[in-house]
Amino acid sequence: MVSSMVLAQLLLLCLLSLSSSSSSQISPLKCPNSSVDIPFPFKIATNSSLTSTPGFAISCRQTGPMILLGGNYSVLSISLLEGYVRVTGQTVYSSQCHNNSQGIIDLTATNYMFSHTQNKFTAVGCDAMAMIRNSSDVVGNTNSTVMSRYSGGCVSFCASNGSIISGECSGVGCCQSSVPKGLNKLDLEFTSIRDQLMPPTSAVGSGSTRCSKAFIAEQDSYVFSRHDLYKDLGNLPMVLDWYIQGGNCKEASRSRQTYMCKENSYCYEVEDGAGYRCNCSGGYTGNPYIGCVGGSLGLMAVLIVLGFWTYWIVKKRRLAKQKQRYFLQNGGLLLQQQIFTHQAPARIFTTSELEDATNNFSDDRIVGRGGYGTVYKGILSDQTIVAIKKSKLVDQSQMEQFINELIVLSQIDHKNVVKILGCCLETEVPLLVYEFISNGALFHQLHNTNLVPISWEHRLRIATETASALANLHLARKVPIIHRDVKSANILIDENYTAKVSDFGASRLVPSNQTHVTTLVQGTLGYLDPEYFYTSQLTDKSDVYSFGVVLVELLTRQKPISYHRQEEGINLASHFTALAQQNRLQEIVDCVVVKEAGMRHVNVVSHLILKCLKLKGEERPRMVEVAIELEALRRLMKQHLSLKSEKALRELMEQQSAEDCQEMQLLQEESGQEKMSNIEPLKLYHRDSASDKCMESSPLLSMDLPW
Repeated sequence: MVSSMVLAQLLLLCLLSLSSSSSSQISPLKCPNSSVDIPFPFKIATNSSLTSTPGFAISCRQTGPMILLGGNYSVLSISLLEGYVRVTGQTVYSSQCHNNSQGIIDLTATNYMFSHTQNKFTAVGCDAMAMIRNSSDVVGNTNSTVMSRYSGGCVSFCASNGSIISGECSGVGCCQSSVPKGLNKLDLEFTSIRDQLMPPTSAVGSGSTRCSKAFIAEQDSYVFSRHDLYKDLGNLPMVLDWYIQGGNCKEASRSRQTYMCKENSYCYEVEDGAGYRCNCSGGYTGNPYIGCVGGSLGLMAVLIVLGFWTYWIVKKRRLAKQKQRYFLQNGGLLLQQQIFTHQAPARIFTTSELEDATNNFSDDRIVGRGGYGTVYKGILSDQTIVAIKKSKLVDQSQMEQFINELIVLSQIDHKNVVKILGCCLETEVPLLVYEFISNGALFHQLHNTNLVPISWEHRLRIATETASALANLHLARKVPIIHRDVKSANILIDENYTAKVSDFGASRLVPSNQTHVTTLVQGTLGYLDPEYFYTSQLTDKSDVYSFGVVLVELLTRQKPISYHRQEEGINLASHFTALAQQNRLQEIVDCVVVKEAGMRHVNVVSHLILKCLKLKGEERPRMVEVAIELEALRRLMKQHLSLKSEKALRELMEQQSAEDCQEMQLLQEESGQEKMSNIEPLKLYHRDSASDKCMESSPLLSMDLPW
């Protein structure tokens, strides 16, 4: 908290410093309808001031900014840092044909020179030796005579018209050379090489080709074309170096009134010039002719970077401490110990792993919402697709039990139970990571009218596999598990319609020496066991009741609670029981089931449902019995036996029940339980022992057939 306040104060001081520094800067001027910046010492001048500030006076015209240097030149750009002006205008000059000298541009009275680094001298013609005659060099004092000399030039010659190649300027029709340093007056002298070597009548081409052109233009701005021998080249850009007149830096600095380099800047002398320029000192920016700024800005930038770095480090450490606190608070050490002790396959994920897997828990990754939280689809770094459950709340006093349940659930290896892969304990509420089931919840498949109805064969298979999974949990070898929230929304199905029991957020472990546990009532309205609701005593029979409601859903394709039904039919379980007692099931059963299975089969299933929905838990069958009976019904469906043949049905039921009793005995022995409902374990099963108590109490055989 203190570091955040210090950072805020630091940023405020930096912003104030930035504001005060910025206020000292003057924005460059602009002419109307022009984007060219005109920085000081250049200024927009009136007619009366053009002569008072030669060189730096910019005149605004309709075509844009203009500078007067013995002619009108349009200003293209001005550079303070490099000290040049890009102009265009009278940049192309030609002779009156050969043996003529012509003074072209004289900048000696101004503060400009032709840039020798950014310009090129170019001559165009078939018989031209264009020479730059520089008369600016003075020997001796001001009264000395001027000694003219050539300072540069080039020769362009054409042996024939066919030798001229457009795009090349290497001496055939066009030649180029560098501009001499310090050139501020341009005199051009043209000489005919051909006239000196042969009679004029031997010249190649028409007379017009004997007239040559020469000019100074910005480097790479001119591309030669053979047609240029006969036409005007127009205006080309040219670069002029500018400087401050008044002697060298030492001389100029003696007069503070006329010295142009202001605070936080330094002076440097112009090469081959009679003046100087200014530039900002290191760490400073801006206009050196007004005053450079940036020392405070540079410090501010350092402070801001340092502040944000400090803030990031503090925030990162705080977040790491918070994660560690949540990890310990959520029983992380206990989970690590339990994983090591039990060799459990559960994995502890980090928040960064799950954030990356879900794109920071993006809404478009949500695949489900429930009373206990939100489920996201995630893709781990190894491309494993998982479901991540983000719970709404957790009881910290029950954290030890949560860890124990997590360890137990992670060791369940049943094909019809969603496998829990691990959890993340670095958040306030632990995140659970499950295997991902592609086809969603059974509730969605049943009650979404836009989907094709599930066939009765698949519904019976889903019911059988769900019952098998719940029976496996109830008969767990070490600690039986009561789901406590069995409903169609917690039964997932994959692309092959394989059932997967999920969402153990409300599950409880039951010590093997107890038949029930007393808890706060939890569950979903419509599925909740009435006995559990009134007594708060949770038993495995509570799951049986909830599963009975799921069976009704599968049979009717109606929701457990619906206010679209009449008042007496709001609760589906009560409504179904009442209709069954009145022999009116055909009014509620899904037409798909009636068409595929027939009402006789529906009546068989309804008998099992009514047993599961008994108000007293002791009158309900055990889940393992429900699973066996559903498996028997499923096998009957597979063999396509007619329910009209009671004898055939009885024979198959006896065979099936014998096999199922063996399975029940094995389940009992594995679970270590001494008794299971009213069924006594068989020591050895023989096919002629039909009178055995197991057979006598078989739920399928004891069922009254509907005919």
